[in-house]
Amino acid sequence: MQRSTQDWWPNQLNLDILDQNAGTVGPMDEGYDYAEEFEELDLDAVKEDIEAVMTTTQDWWPADYGHYGPLFIRMAWHSAGTYRTADGRGGAAGGRQRFAPLNSWPDNANLDKARRLLEPVKQKYGRKLSWSDLIVLAGNVAIESMGFRTFGFAGGREDDYRPDDSVDWGPEDEMDTQERFDEAGEIQEGLGASVMGLIYVNPEGPDGNPDPELSAENIRQTFSRMAMNDKETAALIAGGHTFGKVHGADDPDENLGPEPEAAPIEQQGLGWENEHGTGKGGDTITSGIEGPWTQSPTEWDTGYLDNLLDYEWAAQKGPGGAWQWVPVDEDLQDSAPDAHDDEESVTPMMLTTDIALKRDPDYREIIEEFQENPMEFGMNFAKAWYKLTHRDMGPPERFLGPEVPDEEMIWQDPLPDADYDTIDEADAEELKAELRDSDLTVQQLVKTAWASASTYRDSDKRGGANGARLRLEPQKSWAVNEPEELTHALQTLEGIQEEFNASQGDDTRVSLADLIVLGGAAGVEQAAADAGYDVEVPFEPGRVDAAAEQTDEESFEALKPKVDGFRNYIGDDLTRQPEELLVDRADLLNLTASEMTVLAGGLRALGATHGDAEPAFVEEPGTLTNEFFVNLTDMGYEWEESADGEYAYEVRDRDTGEVAWDATRLDLVFGSNARLRAIADVYAAADGEEQFVQDFADAWHKVMTLDRFDLE
Repeated sequence: MQRSTQDWWPNQLNLDILDQNAGTVGPMDEGYDYAEEFEELDLDAVKEDIEAVMTTTQDWWPADYGHYGPLFIRMAWHSAGTYRTADGRGGAAGGRQRFAPLNSWPDNANLDKARRLLEPVKQKYGRKLSWSDLIVLAGNVAIESMGFRTFGFAGGREDDYRPDDSVDWGPEDEMDTQERFDEAGEIQEGLGASVMGLIYVNPEGPDGNPDPELSAENIRQTFSRMAMNDKETAALIAGGHTFGKVHGADDPDENLGPEPEAAPIEQQGLGWENEHGTGKGGDTITSGIEGPWTQSPTEWDTGYLDNLLDYEWAAQKGPGGAWQWVPVDEDLQDSAPDAHDDEESVTPMMLTTDIALKRDPDYREIIEEFQENPMEFGMNFAKAWYKLTHRDMGPPERFLGPEVPDEEMIWQDPLPDADYDTIDEADAEELKAELRDSDLTVQQLVKTAWASASTYRDSDKRGGANGARLRLEPQKSWAVNEPEELTHALQTLEGIQEEFNASQGDDTRVSLADLIVLGGAAGVEQAAADAGYDVEVPFEPGRVDAAAEQTDEESFEALKPKVDGFRNYIGDDLTRQPEELLVDRADLLNLTASEMTVLAGGLRALGATHGDAEPAFVEEPGTLTNEFFVNLTDMGYEWEESADGEYAYEVRDRDTGEVAWDATRLDLVFGSNARLRAIADVYAAADGEEQFVQDFADAWHKVMTLDRFDLE
């Protein structure tokens, strides 16, 4: 096996995730516009084709009950259910269930067959229908085919052609293991599932222990980490388990072959070859748990709730050797149809995670309410399913197709419609002059704009400058934003906004969101001019100001950075080195290694770093020069750890021994890492400053417009 440099030096800072942002990987040309292609689809025709596939059983993988609907629901759920709020990664976008590790997770066993069943639909519509949209749409069609009305569907998910290597799936070396608990019941921060290779929790119970109370704790924690409250969680579990069955005709460990990524080449990407009986149909093995939840597994009804609440259940090992729950009462004995033999009947079962809903008092209150009011159950499942499958798509303006609902939910970070005319180029120049003449320094203008725009996460398209949520809780109180200084800056900007808007004789208005970004542009241009360079930072008006009631404070707290390496801010209680979190933040901003480097160096040159201390390697902060890189690479200095903090260093003059600057790991990494130093060398050169200034302006503009989906 060929070894990488990371294998030889595992502590080396890995910049590979930033290379994902350097260009498109895949067969589509640069002019390909998926949104335009998708809008040409006849969605009704697509859904008819999906339903035809769904209700036509194939000999190579027979459908349970003659209907692939439950399988497609599981496929869509497991595609979207990897989302977690901590970093916005995971989710259905990209169709990444097609790639490792997701395509080979134990929890995704036999979903390879679901995708192969849909291959004819994908081939028919080609570039107009991404796999990521098709997988979610198939889940919706499945639910509708079995008698339920979904809340809606939005297209617009473009396909990836490689896995997202930025996702931290956990510390384990083996699947189905759990080394992610900092303490009993507390999953490590940032992770979503409780077990490596599972979407959420072990269906048998924590660590295979059929303890419903402990299972309820795991359920609550994992679902909350994907932004689901108790009612949404209960609705999803009850609604999802209304359909289909689980598969454990025999022990998986004794019968199943390797997963897709480890399977032999002749299996062509299919895995889990089953040696039990025919290996399919009634002999199918997936989780090792066997049986349906209800007496009508392909119909929407309250059968799941009725069975769970109206009968008593006891834990026992099923035919697959896994813990499952069987009814104590004889009334449910042989009351459900067999999935493949019309002359046979079977007994419904429950998972430990199902019994958890009954044993936990809060969940039980909810499911009892659902049982008494089926309409409420249906509406809660519809909205929770829609949230599950669309949570990572960002604002509604990105949603495509005729089935996008009119209603906007708080989790979509809604923005108001502008009821005014936006400023033009002349207005922008007038406002920039006022901003430069105000009492705000270049540093304050730049820091305010950066604080607003750099909250953006390309993972789930949240955050960014649009909405001016910087002036609202929780962002205005984040330590990284230096609340006292930020308050002064915002008050000054609001005064300029009010004065300008009051002076207009027409309907022209400037939003605070636009003014914050315009202030940053004015600051960058002024700093470049002071360094002798004429640079124009593009500005596109059109941002609006969100209201507090349009902002979910709790969910926005997930966007707070523990480290902002661009502003040289390091928070408390880090579990990773600051430079690793710098790279992680750069990836969320969709930056390349070069863009990350030039922005970090430029913000230091401008003095737009956290706190009052002068930035390292910069003697005269406030102008846009390449001074940071020149001094960083100057061998006239040496560096040593400081007693001032865990991540602090002193930069000393080699001749005098005097401390020239205090620095952090976030400064020194640009000289210590070979790839970053190679970039720094370009900007430190005698002919590198002009390129540095222009590259900084370009990267700055990119960050300021990351959330401007209306410009695409």
